[in-house]
Amino acid sequence: MRRYPIVREVSNLFIGPILIFALYVQFHGDFGPGGGFQAGVILAAGFILYALVYGLEQLQRTVTPFLVQAMTAGGVLLFAGTGIVSLIKGGTYLDYNVLAHDAYHGQHWGIFTIELGVGFTVAGVMLTIFYQFAKPRGEEL
Repeated sequence: MRRYPIVREVSNLFIGPILIFALYVQFHGDFGPGGGFQAGVILAAGFILYALVYGLEQLQRTVTPFLVQAMTAGGVLLFAGTGIVSLIKGGTYLDYNVLAHDAYHGQHWGIFTIELGVGFTVAGVMLTIFYQFAKPRGEEL
């Protein structure tokens, strides 16, 4: 990438705002357009841009394959765990109303945790797919 300093400098300007925008979409998703899926895609796209500019090895030092697997599994567990907590608290599976002292706050926390789980899972799956396609042939990650 030493031959393309303009690409590196321009991408340095964009990677940070892309990751911050992913957080904005994640945390604003229960009040407006956006949410977990969109935030996960944006987050993964920021990391993929980083890999395209600095190389796959550099990204894997920053976001290890183990961390990507943990994000994916953790997101699914967060999603399922929200439903299990709803069951334990006397509601039906993913009945957010029982998650807090009133239905409004229960809906807010339920949607927030579900969307957070979806965001982690989508980002993890997209990075896993990228890692599999970007690795050299015959190499294990």
